[in-house]
Amino acid sequence: MMKIDKNIVVVASFLGALTIAIGAFGAHGLKELINTKALATFETGVRYQMYHVFALFILGNATRIPLNTKKWVFRFFILGIIFFSGSIYLLSLDTLLPFNAKSLGFITPIGGMFLILGWLRLGFGLIVNKKEE
Repeated sequence: MMKIDKNIVVVASFLGALTIAIGAFGAHGLKELINTKALATFETGVRYQMYHVFALFILGNATRIPLNTKKWVFRFFILGIIFFSGSIYLLSLDTLLPFNAKSLGFITPIGGMFLILGWLRLGFGLIVNKKEE
């Protein structure tokens, strides 16, 4: 396993554990603290984070994806998770935070764009891949 592949899988593993912890916190710790709509929003952040954890795990184990493609997809997905899911967590916890998290709402679509760019970069990298089967 190449170093970048190992790094991707290790990061995916730790993000997977973090995602489970965040999801459990949302399901058990927030149920009585925030309203149903905010809880559903929180769960959306967890769901998208876990989707991309799975994608990173597969990416790190894929042998036919070019190295440069892997690096860019990894970067885009990590930024997407931080900006998209991270901002959703803050927005859903707005009533509990000492600051107005709604002022950070503009970050969510930026995170979504990073996730989209990651998927597009993966597709592009596979299309232009010159490796023979």
